[in-house]
Amino acid sequence: MKYVHTLVFFFQAACLFYILYAGISGTYNLFLLLAIGSILINGVVLMLNQWTCPLTTFAEKLGALKGSVTDIFLPDWIAPNVFKVAIILFPAELILLAFRYFTGL
Repeated sequence: MKYVHTLVFFFQAACLFYILYAGISGTYNLFLLLAIGSILINGVVLMLNQWTCPLTTFAEKLGALKGSVTDIFLPDWIAPNVFKVAIILFPAELILLAFRYFTGL
């Protein structure tokens, strides 16, 4: 379960980084659409599960003392703030994309 959770986490992080790259470079393509869709779906899933990753809940039901995987590979100061960072970063990326698209800069 830890590996699946880690894979999903890194995929979502890669989506956020790709959206940022697209905003900086002015790249608009299918990958950008998929990355935005993935982040939005993840956000809806988190909201429906009371801001807890369903994989965390599932891992804890299977007997894990702590279902979160972010504390395994992230520094202690960022692990509990991953969602807060993403909630700020994602809208900022969308604003950057919209700005570049509509201004042509």
